[in-house]
Amino acid sequence: MTDFERKVYQIIVNMHLYGKNPTLNDLKRKTGKNEQEIRAAVKSLMMKGELKWDNNKKVWVL
Repeated sequence: MTDFERKVYQIIVNMHLYGKNPTLNDLKRKTGKNEQEIRAAVKSLMMKGELKWDNNKKVWVL
């Protein structure tokens, strides 16, 4: 896991603990990166099995 992937993962975990789902704008603001970089990191985390999206509940499964 790269430093940036770890940062995105930690943001998602922390917001999940407070019952919130981070939006793309939340991630852009908190990381300072653009949409393409964030999407690539999230996709990589999903491919590695670190994150999973529950389409029915619309939440991240950690």
